[in-house]
Amino acid sequence: MVIKVFLASSSGSTAIKKKQQDVVGFLEALKVEYSQMDIACNEENRMWMRENVPEEKKPSNGIPLPPQIFNEAGYCGDYETFFDAKEDNQVYAFLGLPPPPGSKEALQAEKALIVENGNDAEEHPDDDTLKKEIPAEECNGGVHGEEEVTEEILSEEGGEVEESGGAEEKAAEEAEGKAAEDETAEDGAAEDETAEDGAAEDEAAEDEAAEDEAAEDEAAEDEEAEESAEDTEEASEDTKARVEEEEAEEEAEDEEAKGEDDQPVSEEEEDEAAEAEEEGEEE
Repeated sequence: MVIKVFLASSSGSTAIKKKQQDVVGFLEALKVEYSQMDIACNEENRMWMRENVPEEKKPSNGIPLPPQIFNEAGYCGDYETFFDAKEDNQVYAFLGLPPPPGSKEALQAEKALIVENGNDAEEHPDDDTLKKEIPAEECNGGVHGEEEVTEEILSEEGGEVEESGGAEEKAAEEAEGKAAEDETAEDGAAEDETAEDGAAEDEAAEDEAAEDEAAEDEAAEDEEAEESAEDTEEASEDTKARVEEEEAEEEAEDEEAKGEDDQPVSEEEEDEAAEAEEEGEEE
């Protein structure tokens, strides 16, 4: 099955050019094979398009404008119906193609099938209906890349992509983790600053205590020095008093001896002294 997109390569309408670019760009992003059928340079293409667009799909003037989309000879729709299918995640159904497994469109189709058939679809996964819904090529995993491209396109068009949500959630968690780390770092810095202040206060208190102790020691030394000076002074006074007393006694003895020498000697005493001397010489 080949998708045909009828477009005008030399159209003078900006709106038509933009619509053609949207359709072609989306099909390329989905890696859907298609053929561009130029109606501006090929009269046969123009006539074929006008003849095969259903009458009920033609505008009031009867001349359909590009882009017009066909699957082989089957009519798919114009830009407006293509845009609506894209918004509803039904592009593959619009084109008449099976959706790749894992895509939102495939999941929606599976849910619809389950609702339609009840629990039968779950109990009999080998049912012929499910086999028809999933082509052999897709069962072999050949369209995994198409799923990623589809999600990327849907994200660009404003659709919700689970991976984007996960990335945003991860970014939010990282931001919260970073904020928590910053707060913890600030708390740690505050604790360090508080510890430094406490250490400074302790050091100041120790210095003050050391100064007080030194002052007490100095006062004690001064007191001891004063007591020593007083003791020395008392000892000096005692020594001086003793010396004076001894001097007074010596003076008294000298005066007494002097008084005895000054007394007059009698003649008898002189005779006795002379006799005593003579006896001593004789002996």
